[in-house]
Amino acid sequence: MFFVRTAMEKDVEALRGLLIESFHATYDAIYGADKVHQMLDAWHSRKAIEARISRKDGEFLVADNGRQIGGLIFAAMSKDMAKTAFLHHLYVDPKVQRQGIGRDLFAEIETCFPDAEVMRLEVEPQNAAAIAFYQAHGFVEVDRTKNCGGPNSGIEAIVMEKPLT
Repeated sequence: MFFVRTAMEKDVEALRGLLIESFHATYDAIYGADKVHQMLDAWHSRKAIEARISRKDGEFLVADNGRQIGGLIFAAMSKDMAKTAFLHHLYVDPKVQRQGIGRDLFAEIETCFPDAEVMRLEVEPQNAAAIAFYQAHGFVEVDRTKNCGGPNSGIEAIVMEKPLT
């Protein structure tokens, strides 16, 4: 059984390992392994993970069973949009998917931003499983972007939102 808790600095290596495995499982068929490796280095370096864990306006949670971290979620208040929490990451280890870990992580992160009225995210248009998960949890498509994850990325994404009020 996995329990949700706050991520800590001692988790960085395990989190990076989970991100590497999850990213390759999810995106290799879409972008190719070389591009996925570049994305991992740019977005999920040890330094980037440490920065997210210590971010004051964010929450980084993990699903932990005492032997492994089975999932992670990170969200933070938007710097550009008032009263909006941005869901940056939700990944579950492919070996333990379909056990409710994503659901439990999401249920907890929703409660972490009392000043937010909306939760927003970007999702790869070909990631049908993620889109279905977010729709089942009340998200709807509100826009599209050609720069997922940051300016000039060239990565297309569906922008989805869910009211938190």
